[in-house]
Order: sequence, then C-alpha cells, then structure tokens
Amino acid sequence: MARIESGSPRVLIEEESDSFLGGERLTGPRREAAACETWRVTIEAALNRMSKWLVAGSFAFAALWRRDAEIMWAMMGAVANNMLSSILKKMFSHERPAPALRSDPGMPSSHAQSIFYAAVFLVLSVFYWLGTNYLAVILGATTITSASYLSWLRVSHRLHTLNQILVGAIVGSAFGALWFALWHLLVHEAFDSSLWVQVPIILGSVAFGVACVVHISRR
Repeated sequence: MARIESGSPRVLIEEESDSFLGGERLTGPRREAAACETWRVTIEAALNRMSKWLVAGSFAFAALWRRDAEIMWAMMGAVANNMLSSILKKMFSHERPAPALRSDPGMPSSHAQSIFYAAVFLVLSVFYWLGTNYLAVILGATTITSASYLSWLRVSHRLHTLNQILVGAIVGSAFGALWFALWHLLVHEAFDSSLWVQVPIILGSVAFGVACVVHISRR
C-alpha cells in the first residue's frame, strides 16, 4: 500500500508482507496490479516534485549546448515569466483545491506557466532551426505532450484545479511565443550592436541561475 503526501517533499511508501483489500488477501494478477499501481503513484509523485527541476535542467543543458545570446534571452524570459506568475497570483488570490497542502494562491499555476513557457519557446526554436519537417513535428508534439502531462500531475495531486492549470498553460505559452518573437524581430539585432542591450540580457540569465540556487536552498 502506498500513501502519497502531496504537500510534502517526501513520498512515504508502506510495504506490508500481506496485501489486503476489504479484508481479502490479494493474490496473483490482483497483487501484481496493486504493486504496479503503487509504483505508478510513486513515480508520478516524484515527477510532480521534479517538474520545475526539469525545466531548470533543460535550460542548463541548452546553455551548455548552445552557449549563445538566444539561450541567455530565454533564461531572462524565464525570470520575467516567473515574476508575472507571482503578480497574477496576488491579483487573482484564487484558493487551491486543498488549502491544507499549500496555503498560497493557486491561480495561475506557476508550474504550468513555467513548463509551457519553456515548452513553447523550445518548440518554436526547433521549427526555426529545422524548418517544418517530420522531425520538428515529432519533437514539438513530444514536448507539448510532456508539458501537458507534467502540468496535469498538479491536478491529480490536488495542488491546483484544472482552471488554474489551464490559465497557467495559456499565459506561459503566450509569454513564450512573445519572448521568442521579440528576440527574432527586435532584440537579436540590437544585441549584436549595443552594449546596453547585452548587459541586461546577461544579468537576466545570471538572475535565472541565482533564482534556481535559491529555490534549491529553500527545498
């Protein structure tokens, strides 16, 4: 039997030598199904806790791979997107479905907003680099599907309502698309020619790194 505490960083798994359901011992396929369900819930809880880590790790990997101004711009956008989420939470002051787990406002979901910001920026970048082809479509669809699944985990663990997730996904997607467009239509050329544009972008990417460190220390 598994018990998941969604509001805690711990996943508590209680294993018993004998499994019962309504006083009846589970044997054969039923016992295997119960074991699979236990592992499924445990894995989902772990993925739910790690969702923002996955976003931060994706940016870190992209920074090591690309090492250019665009990834610094994307990291700066992640900071701005997070600030926007905090502002919207205070404006809406919308209660979470289970206030006992998390007492802060839940509208919009900052997890969904961060995940979809990164996902949309990545998808648009993939199409920009590779063009419209089968590989780009497969990568794009996989990215959006993964973002949707990670966001849905917030609903299944009662940390957000469906509306809070949807609003977070919409805001994050719109912000990611806007940030991508700003880079290619305006900022890229200015970055190459102006120190006054280079400095805030570099500082913004540094702020992203500092925010990740602070997040780690609080956990």
